[in-house]
Parts: sequence; C-alpha cells; structure tokens
Amino acid sequence: MTTADRQTWKLDDWGRLILRVSIGELLLFHGIHKVVAGFGGIAGMHEKSGLPGFMAFGVYAGEVVAPLMILLGLDTRLAGAVLAFNMAVAVLLAHSSDALALGQHGGWAIELPMLYILGAVALVFFGGGRISVPVGRRARHS
Repeated sequence: MTTADRQTWKLDDWGRLILRVSIGELLLFHGIHKVVAGFGGIAGMHEKSGLPGFMAFGVYAGEVVAPLMILLGLDTRLAGAVLAFNMAVAVLLAHSSDALALGQHGGWAIELPMLYILGAVALVFFGGGRISVPVGRRARHS
C-alpha cells in the first residue's frame, strides 16, 4: 500500500466518523426525548394507521439503540439499516402529507427526516470505518 493509499484510508475513516457522529448524536437527542416524555403519541399514530400500538417500542431501537451503535461504530451497517427503516416509518406515519411540500423557510418539508435516512443508508454502504470501539471479532471495519 502506498503512502497516498494510506492517507486516503485515514481521510475516509475520519469522514465516516464525522458522518457517524452527526447522524448518531443528532438522532439520539430525539430518542432521549421520547424516553423522557414517553411515546404515547407515537403509539397513537400507529393505532390510527391500523398498526398495533406496541410497535411504537421500535422507536427505542431506531432512535436510541441504533444511534448509540452508530456513535460507537458497533455493527454500523446493521444499525444504519435499523435507523433508516425507523425514519422511513416515521415519514410514512407522521410526515407523509409533507412529502411534496415546502417548509416555512422554502426547504423541503421533510428534509430533516430524509437527511437521517440518507445518512443512515450511506453508513449501510460505507460501514463505520476504522475509528470505532473494537469489540472482539466485530473489530473489523464494518
């Protein structure tokens, strides 16, 4: 491996870390809020859509557990897939009427949920990089 190749790997890993921290940390705040305030409203949205209310517990997996895994770099691809699915469900249940709308300041009305979805999908493809918490055989660059 040449020096340029090693330098590229280092930059790629730093870029993945920045993506992991930005997606994981920002969505974790939403999850912590739901832990503190409860998720009764989300269960109500599920039931209103014909889904069982207990499926709202999935919010904890998608907005607390997956962001923590992403922050630490643990099974980043799996955590990214869980987070992307969670946000897709959130868009369908809570923001579907905004999918073709502009927000108050001229941006896409669902730009924030889409940013989370697309960032999580990028992590599914790229993995977490080498700057992560090593855990046994999972210490590979996933």
